[in-house]
Amino acid sequence: MDSNYKKKIVQSVPQTGFFGHPKGLFTLFFTEFWERFSYYGMRAILLFYMYYEVSKGGLGLDQGTAASIMAIYGSLVYMSGIIGGWLADRLLGTSRTVFYGGVLIMLGHIILALPAGVTALFVSMGFIVIGTGLLKPNVSSVVGDMYSDEDPRRDSGFSIFYMGINAGGLLAPLIIGTIGQQYNFHLGFSLAAIGMFLGLVVFVVTKKKNLGLAGTYVPNPLTGEEKKKVFSRLGIGAVVIVILGAVGITTGLLTIERFIFMVSIFGIIIPAVYFFVMYRSPKTSEVEQSRLLAYIPLFIAAMMFWAIQEQGSIILARYADERTQLSFAGIELQSSWFQSLNPLFIVMLAPVFAWLWVKLGNRQPSTPKKFSLGLLFAGLSFIVMIVPAYVNGTESLVNPMWLVLSFFLVVLGELCLSPVGLSATTKLAPSAFSAQTMSLWFLSNASAQAINAQIVRFYKPETEIIYFGVIGGISIILGLILYLVSTRIHGMMKGVN
Repeated sequence: MDSNYKKKIVQSVPQTGFFGHPKGLFTLFFTEFWERFSYYGMRAILLFYMYYEVSKGGLGLDQGTAASIMAIYGSLVYMSGIIGGWLADRLLGTSRTVFYGGVLIMLGHIILALPAGVTALFVSMGFIVIGTGLLKPNVSSVVGDMYSDEDPRRDSGFSIFYMGINAGGLLAPLIIGTIGQQYNFHLGFSLAAIGMFLGLVVFVVTKKKNLGLAGTYVPNPLTGEEKKKVFSRLGIGAVVIVILGAVGITTGLLTIERFIFMVSIFGIIIPAVYFFVMYRSPKTSEVEQSRLLAYIPLFIAAMMFWAIQEQGSIILARYADERTQLSFAGIELQSSWFQSLNPLFIVMLAPVFAWLWVKLGNRQPSTPKKFSLGLLFAGLSFIVMIVPAYVNGTESLVNPMWLVLSFFLVVLGELCLSPVGLSATTKLAPSAFSAQTMSLWFLSNASAQAINAQIVRFYKPETEIIYFGVIGGISIILGLILYLVSTRIHGMMKGVN
């Protein structure tokens, strides 16, 4: 985008009106608040819906399979961001892509709200996976569009936006979780649909006045000839996938287990291909090649971190449901409420970490060292879960404060690794692949959950000590190795801190 057009976009947005920020931040804050409310609300009860018996309103699936489906779901959501980025860059612009994404998400939740069994579950997953892939990466880039590159409010604008994400994630399990678990799962899912509908209403009603030209620009539009090619290929691809899927399901060749295994393989292959193509490209300079090599250990560390963090909504959700005392200090708890702990701690601690890094200035740890701290805290969040099983066995119910401690530790790790990872990705990306490297960062989460899909089925109360001990131990060992080689990695980053 040339600088004159960028100026034109910024000038088209009313520059004050939301806590001293551009008015459009109101639109995007509440669009993303409601999108996250719907997504995390649905996720808070989805695992229970899958494995609760039919008599309790669930689908009665095997617990291991339900856990694997949750992981694959998460993996596909992050993979589909590649589609969203491409559509916005080449065809629709970010604003329209966000709108279509929201519509698909809402349809997905409406389908889940219908009592139509396993079929509805998988159809809704398809809608929500693609819808989230369209909406999530593009909402963030519309936020960036509203500020000039020199605008000192830019970072704090993103911080306010980040609070919107976490506020939605914090309230959803408390509201949708309670309704879903106490009354009816389908009622919970319909609340998620209403949440996304409200987000779309905010977006459509306030977009014209608040966002101006932000998000309307298509950076690298397809020519008429390219459009024909792309649409014919997409059409043929979709037909082939539908036919193969239909044949696979009717002949029994495509089982849930095989599909999960296939996605797990893709989760490893796609990032590997990305790295290879970028490294070998003639557009990547020698310095950029060195930075890419430095990024690989950070990517692997991020995968290990997300593999533990994302089990909060799978293994720790099941632990909350089956192994935890759900009455505490005279309050009857719902197992879904524990899903609010992660966003709660992020909202509380993010400003503390932001202040800490500013306070330390040049004395703050390097990016690889911050990543190693992230792995250390993630590992500890699993290691502490061994203690109650070791002391009291796996037959008795556990004090809920153990889960609170585990979520607290993993958030300390997340704040060392996640914002730093985003920042390092933008700095280490080869200039010819800057947008795609951002997709690569989100793929670290997709790959982690693709691997989780194979791992989570090994969790049972009787294997608990080994499960938490091995995964937590690997994370701590990787963190220590990364710490020891961090100076070498920092050298390969060629001037990027």
